[in-house]
Amino acid sequence: MARYTGPVCRLCRREGMKLYLKGDKCYSDKCPVTRRNYAPGQHGQGRKKVTEYGLQLREKQKVRRFYGINESQMVKYFDMADKMKGITGENLLKLLELRLDNVVYRMGFASSRAEARQLVTHGHFLLNGEKVNIASVITNVGDVIQVKEKSRSSEKIKSIVENHNGTTVPWVNVDLEQLKGTIVAEPTREDVDIPVEEHLIVELYSK
Repeated sequence: MARYTGPVCRLCRREGMKLYLKGDKCYSDKCPVTRRNYAPGQHGQGRKKVTEYGLQLREKQKVRRFYGINESQMVKYFDMADKMKGITGENLLKLLELRLDNVVYRMGFASSRAEARQLVTHGHFLLNGEKVNIASVITNVGDVIQVKEKSRSSEKIKSIVENHNGTTVPWVNVDLEQLKGTIVAEPTREDVDIPVEEHLIVELYSK
């Protein structure tokens, strides 16, 4: 399945909430969700009866769009989560949080997950000292993600460092001087800031 390349603000409006896909724009008065808080399209403002399947689908689509993954990736992560010990829904969110592009975003080295994915794909980061350009890599506790030496002089990286607010998630330690972050623990359910009922996703894929 091809990646969605249309206006990402339409995705937020479709889910009826901010998914923070546009970086700084999401925090400004220009955010379309704030200005037009209804679904896009001709019938976006019409009332629609939501079925049980519809609720499950919306939760799944919400998570997909939040992390910027396609359907085949979502199915793969669900299968992985289902085979892990613990609660399948929480395992799924944990795997998505540990994606390399999400970790870079959580470190504060990108304004959005889309930007983090682009930076990783363009080879600006090292994973445990090795060059990596695959955004979907699942990281582990103890992994070190660092900006490449050659990339530190780029205007983009300099801008990101200058605008870094110093706050990160508790499971990542960030060293701004060395431009690196270390995963010190696995993310917990409380660390996931998207309001999602993951059990509905489990029900959907378990049919």
